[in-house]
Amino acid sequence: MTRRVGLLLFDEVEVLDAGGPFEVFSVANRVAVRRGSAAPFEVVTIGVAGGGPVRARGGLRMAPDVALADAPACDVVLVPGGVVDEVEAMPEVAAWLRRARRHAEVIASVCTGVFVLAAAGLLDDRPVTTHWEDVADLRDRWPDLDVRDDVRFLDHGDLATSAGISAGLDLSLHLVGRLTTLDLAVATARRMDYRWEPLFRP
Repeated sequence: MTRRVGLLLFDEVEVLDAGGPFEVFSVANRVAVRRGSAAPFEVVTIGVAGGGPVRARGGLRMAPDVALADAPACDVVLVPGGVVDEVEAMPEVAAWLRRARRHAEVIASVCTGVFVLAAAGLLDDRPVTTHWEDVADLRDRWPDLDVRDDVRFLDHGDLATSAGISAGLDLSLHLVGRLTTLDLAVATARRMDYRWEPLFRP
């Protein structure tokens, strides 16, 4: 089964928040194919403000595959962080996320991407996390949220959030292991030369 991963892109997105998960899923594909299996993921980058290039933090230009209005249904939706003030205020982003939640296996955020999920009303009483610098702000703005500051990521099945920036690598590797096999996730981390310790084992 090939799962489609929808990765949102927007101006001032944090480069590693988006690029880290992209790398994990794409390397997992390469490892799987080299082992003689089909690629388990199709990664689609989605521009929230149209199909044109976005300018990430630090100035890196990224070209989304599709505009939000043309985004296909996704099995995994990943919202990276960065400067998200404009994104979380976009009603079209909130509406798309609410629609996506009805059929996606998991909606996930990296770093301050959790603010976009909160603004869209997708969070509930289950614990969430974000970058350590933004924990207080998240608690202040949504005081009913159970915000944890001592974890790399949290996975509730249909909802997952990670701490800051590089923690998106840990969450993405975890999702590879959960949605395929732990062996593929471990091999992906090894291929990336990334020191990763799985939180679960069969």
